[in-house]
Amino acid sequence: MSEPGERHASWLELFFDLVVVVAVAQLAHRLAHPTWANVALFAVLYYAVWSVWTTLTLYSNAEAERTRTRGMLIGMFGIAVMAAAAPDVAHVLEATGDTHDGWFIAAYITCRVGASQTLQRAGTILTAWPAAQLGAGLIPWFASIGVQGPGRYALWGLGAVLDMIFSVLQSRRPERLISEMRRQAQRAEERDRRRHDGLVSRPAAAVKIAVLDPAHLGERLGLFVIIVLGEAVMQVVMASSGHSWDLPLGLAAVAGFGLIVSLWWLTLQYGVSAVPGAAERGLRAYVALPAHFAMTAGITATAAGLGAVAADPAVHPHGGVGWVMGAGLAVYFAASTVLGVAAGAERRWIWGWALPSVLAPLAVGAVSGLVEGWAVVALLLGVTLWRVAYRPRGGRAGSVQPA
Repeated sequence: MSEPGERHASWLELFFDLVVVVAVAQLAHRLAHPTWANVALFAVLYYAVWSVWTTLTLYSNAEAERTRTRGMLIGMFGIAVMAAAAPDVAHVLEATGDTHDGWFIAAYITCRVGASQTLQRAGTILTAWPAAQLGAGLIPWFASIGVQGPGRYALWGLGAVLDMIFSVLQSRRPERLISEMRRQAQRAEERDRRRHDGLVSRPAAAVKIAVLDPAHLGERLGLFVIIVLGEAVMQVVMASSGHSWDLPLGLAAVAGFGLIVSLWWLTLQYGVSAVPGAAERGLRAYVALPAHFAMTAGITATAAGLGAVAADPAVHPHGGVGWVMGAGLAVYFAASTVLGVAAGAERRWIWGWALPSVLAPLAVGAVSGLVEGWAVVALLLGVTLWRVAYRPRGGRAGSVQPA
């Protein structure tokens, strides 16, 4: 039973998550025929969807019952537009000779700016992840409106990098961010006073630090992991339809399901960080959020590969599918390893389980063109089971600490 006053995801938040299910599925399809360009663009598009979800999740976490339903629904609609446009980004439509890049840009900027204004009106500063409020990485997105071709997508990638760097650096010194926001509020009030002959028509809202609920945030991040694991299940199920259910498909399905269950077990056992014993020390949001992005993107890439293998499990994976699966799983475990180092995990876990689980999937990806698809999935399952087999001396599920 829940403890009195314990907070869980609201119906509004769960409804909001539904659109992320569709967005993740749309993005995974971009990796069906992977190239370096497709993988890079997938990472940028995935970040855009993830950042909007994260911004609104942090907003609802900080505001709790004061969360504005309208703002969440507008963000939900924006993610839906981004999901619909994602398959046709950088893809010229035969009917119109154009792409859906403009729609994706407009939806992303609208969602980020709208969420930022909502937080600023509340006089709340998200020191745990400042990019959610200040949008440091939005400038390249605005600039990309006038740029065509690869340069546009490079600007999107630059925006994602700026968001990450800005948030990590600023959240480590929140007092500087608070001082700057207070100075901005004072300057705005002075300008208003000059325009109205010494009178203030609307006093500036008192600037306050957003206090995050770590348990609620951990639950929300965990629910996102469940969403991307659900995408992996859907990829295997959908790819199995319309094919002969022979032995290779059965082996691929069992190994794929075992891989998904193993990743779910790690999340259930140790929390979203998949790090044994992280709860005792806690994880700062500016560390946990970038890792969450990498981990969920890695699972989504692995899910795309599972779908491709299930469609033809008896052939050798081609076109980079094996590399997508192996690298996706390696990214997931690499992010978890970084969290483990940050949380002070046991050295025997880092050297005996964490690092080998990063390197082994890359080795599987390297030999994936030499073995049948179902065997590639089985090898990746073996890597994941090695992480599951770890038995800590003590510890419990991880959590996220506010700044």
